[in-house]
Amino acid sequence: MLTKSFIQVGDKAPDFSATSVYEQEFKQINLSDYLGKYVILLFYPLDFTFVCPTEITAFSDMYNEISSLDTEILGISVDSEYCHLAWTQLDRESGGVGDLNYPLVSDLSKQISLSYNVLNVEGKSLRGLFIIDKEGIIQHCLVNNLDFGRSVHETLRTLKAIQYVQNNPDEVCPANWEPGKSTIKSDPVQAKKYFESI
Repeated sequence: MLTKSFIQVGDKAPDFSATSVYEQEFKQINLSDYLGKYVILLFYPLDFTFVCPTEITAFSDMYNEISSLDTEILGISVDSEYCHLAWTQLDRESGGVGDLNYPLVSDLSKQISLSYNVLNVEGKSLRGLFIIDKEGIIQHCLVNNLDFGRSVHETLRTLKAIQYVQNNPDEVCPANWEPGKSTIKSDPVQAKKYFESI
């Protein structure tokens, strides 16, 4: 019998409780408090680095569109809450991230990164991105190495596809699907209509 040694899509997202920085204050975050909403977990290596601020601010700049889809974002790294606070107090032009529209979670113990299987041998979080649905189930997982960032637009597209198929369980989304484009009926006969149309 096969046994799993790590989490994967379709599993319950590991719960956690940790200190975060949001609106220049320390706040306790419990992932379980977000049940009933979609959540994007955004793991990143370290504060005060080079690629990380581009991702953190890009997701913050798109926060209104993301939150309009009943979705929250949590940024997570192995830095302390004091490091997060200092980073958010520094403006973007000086290498900081400034005020963000979502919390940065401190994973100083590295237990959250470990539970999501994104902790590398150097003790940093890889660029892991998880989309968790309203029931707390992981629907999407993407992990990049340290030196290249992720696409906010592709994350948004994926989130919309997840929500579409969950609201329309007899349909599936083809490659490069965008809202308003054709889907495929998950039936051998009806699926032909899609393939005949492309």
